[in-house]
Amino acid sequence: MKSLTHPIVSSQRHWVTSLLILLALSVPPAAATDPLAQVKGMGQASLLLKERGRDLIAYQPDTPRIPASTMKLLTAFAALETWGRDDRFQTDFHQDGTDWLWVKGYADPYLVSEELDRMVAALKSRGLREVAGIGLDDSFFSPDVEIAGRSASDNPYDAPVTALAANFNTLNLVRIGDQVRSAEPQTPLTPTARRFGLAGGAGKQRVNLREREVALRYFGELLAAKLEQAGVRVGNQRKIAPMPRHTKRFYRHANSHTLVETVESMLKFSNNFIANALFLRLADPRGEGVVSMAAARSNMTDFARSRFGWREFSIEDGAGLSRGNRLSARQLVELLEAFAPYRDLLSVQEGNKDVRAKTGTLRGVSCYAGYVRREGAWAPFALLLNQPVEYNLRQRVASSLVR
Repeated sequence: MKSLTHPIVSSQRHWVTSLLILLALSVPPAAATDPLAQVKGMGQASLLLKERGRDLIAYQPDTPRIPASTMKLLTAFAALETWGRDDRFQTDFHQDGTDWLWVKGYADPYLVSEELDRMVAALKSRGLREVAGIGLDDSFFSPDVEIAGRSASDNPYDAPVTALAANFNTLNLVRIGDQVRSAEPQTPLTPTARRFGLAGGAGKQRVNLREREVALRYFGELLAAKLEQAGVRVGNQRKIAPMPRHTKRFYRHANSHTLVETVESMLKFSNNFIANALFLRLADPRGEGVVSMAAARSNMTDFARSRFGWREFSIEDGAGLSRGNRLSARQLVELLEAFAPYRDLLSVQEGNKDVRAKTGTLRGVSCYAGYVRREGAWAPFALLLNQPVEYNLRQRVASSLVR
């Protein structure tokens, strides 16, 4: 049977189809995957870019969303405004009449192995030669402190936060067969570290110390090993308890890292331990009482309300681990406007020196907040994506904001 389609109509259809194909092929790939258009097509997304005090690009900027690790910007700002760039965290050493050495922690988050070496050198220079036992006092934190959003995994970002901690309450080990060694030359292998190493798999291991008492026991072991390396005799006894009242302070150690150096490291490596140690410490800036998680949340909430006048928001922890945290893109941009004197602490985006920003990542959450340089001036922006997206979308969005 012959076709009933008129030859001219058939020819026109063919021409239109060909034209549509040519038009589709002529669309630049960048236009087809415009990151700003992608964001504006998402239901669970917010974006705000301010320039010279006005909204330049705004998409659902006032909706509270999960900020993930961009929450660290608020923690960093509160700490720097409370204590100042040059503040240093302190740790006290006391002695009693029985030659015990007591260590009182005040949430110094940067007691890494190299800092313990400085502590031990100072103790020895003040005449310490023999220790009958080591007492460990972390009573500055309430014993029931638990970080919202922290899981029970071995991952370093899930390490417990204690008022006295070495190496962020994590271990860096290598296991070969039945042999375990420290992966860091500055960190001696202790009995607790060896047990963790033997319980783990072959090769490199980076794990956390999981529980408060385990973390404190490890601190005592590492301090004892450092003292012995320095020629100080140390007895085998350890005790986790508040210091006896009759002790006298032998030495107060000020960390070699300033607060601004500690905060820069926290932001660069998105260190959850540092962030929540600061978050808790801010509840008692002078270190005079006992800190609880409830007090820390209340303190940070009051800080945000009084400093920025925020109303609809929620703060559960200082690192952004909790999915109960809620901030809007506008609130983050208001924070960034105040954070401008500390802009140098934010990492430069790889491949684009005109972006300085903090990432935030949880399962199904991808955030980015910081500054883009436009015509020589830095403009604050915040991007909150609370739905699954490709990993580098946030960087592509930031680069688009520069242009």
